Amino acid sequence: NIQPPEKPLQAEEWNRLRESFQSPAVFEEVMFNSMIRCNSPIDVAKSLLTHVAKNNGDIGYNLLVKYLALCVQQGQTSEIHDVYEIMKTKFKILESGAYNLIIRGLSNSDQWKMALTLLEEVKKIMIPSRTNYECCIKAAGRHQEMNLAFELYREMLTKDLVPTLDVLQAFFDFSRGMKGAELQKELFGILLYLRNNQIYPHKMFMRSIKLWFESIPGGNWRGQLTNIKDSGQCPVCNHQLEDSDLTEEEYDNLRERIIRDVIHGTDTFRKTSPQEFEAFQTFVENRLPFDIVIDGLNVSHIKPRKMQCENLFDAVNCLAKDNARLLVLGRKHMLINSSNWKREIMKEMQNKADFFFAENISEDDAFLLYATLRSGKHCKFVTRDFLRDHKACLSDSLTRHLFRKWQRGHQIEFSPSVEGKRINFLPAFRYDCVVQTTGDTWHIPYKDTFEEKYSYRVPRKWLCIQQK
Repeated sequence: NIQPPEKPLQAEEWNRLRESFQSPAVFEEVMFNSMIRCNSPIDVAKSLLTHVAKNNGDIGYNLLVKYLALCVQQGQTSEIHDVYEIMKTKFKILESGAYNLIIRGLSNSDQWKMALTLLEEVKKIMIPSRTNYECCIKAAGRHQEMNLAFELYREMLTKDLVPTLDVLQAFFDFSRGMKGAELQKELFGILLYLRNNQIYPHKMFMRSIKLWFESIPGGNWRGQLTNIKDSGQCPVCNHQLEDSDLTEEEYDNLRERIIRDVIHGTDTFRKTSPQEFEAFQTFVENRLPFDIVIDGLNVSHIKPRKMQCENLFDAVNCLAKDNARLLVLGRKHMLINSSNWKREIMKEMQNKADFFFAENISEDDAFLLYATLRSGKHCKFVTRDFLRDHKACLSDSLTRHLFRKWQRGHQIEFSPSVEGKRINFLPAFRYDCVVQTTGDTWHIPYKDTFEEKYSYRVPRKWLCIQQK
């Protein structure tokens, strides 16, 4: 660590500092990193650049990018502009890091339209990054140019760039109080994007959606936070939410696709052998149908301080209550008496559930999906995994959509109160937990905390918005 000077230095002072530094060859790079960390005054950084230019007759690309980062950090628009001009003449093409910095710096300034020009330049040489687009979208939104912001958003989606929740929220913030049927249609489109991708907004984002609806001139929308009843009825507007069930045709279609693409696709046999999977299929076919399929190893880790077989025992006892037929997917090592797997507890569990013990290297998900889907529409499953890899193996968006809908209605969750002595489960939903609308009502499930990555956990809190 090196402490940057507080005021600009003369050439000999920089030389002295450089010579006293243990690796003089990287002195300038280290010094600039330190200036960025300490947010040093621009004139101090400039005096080092001048010194380097005089000494070497030139300033290297890396140092210019570091200086640029400091300028962007401090919103020094004219400096950003100047550095860009220098870099443009010196280097034919900049790499994406430099473009990210310049676009970010300009888009936050009154020269934001230059960021758009730069975005066009970037497009000629590479696919702009998500950050490039989002900086320009926010700049357009801040200046109330919503058509432009939506144009950039649509373009971003066509390039398969996944927008952050932050930029989606910004659309609702910037559109507050604005009139226009076209604008409304665009924002409804974002809500449908959340629906189609099973994205749950966090509390702050949900508030932005609520405030936007309530600010629509002459719209008479009112939003209220609520919990949906188990029956799927909204207590605020009495509307019945969509069912989470698939039709027979959708279910058959999904089952065929998963068995073809995921189970017999390329990924299953990397973790298990065709012989083992055949043995499993025969085992399942002879005992169908099951009511609940349990990923035994996954469940055995639910409470880290408890013995693994006790965790699994609690779960089996809890789920076996209503004479449900259970299938537990286990591993062969569970049959060997050990500190985590007690033989007598395992014996007792096997009186309450069917067990299939796979090799110790097997992948449970394919087994779990096969047994659940072969058992029929009523069968639920228990795992703390999200099964994301399998969704990715499904080749078309309709099947992926059906898979997620089926998952939302069939994955049994652990109750969050894991602190208690016993394991409890929340029943799978009878209604579908996604953004939904009837035209004069919107129901939006939301999470308390911000999560950028998807989670299999379906939220229990809802925003009900209705038009009076």
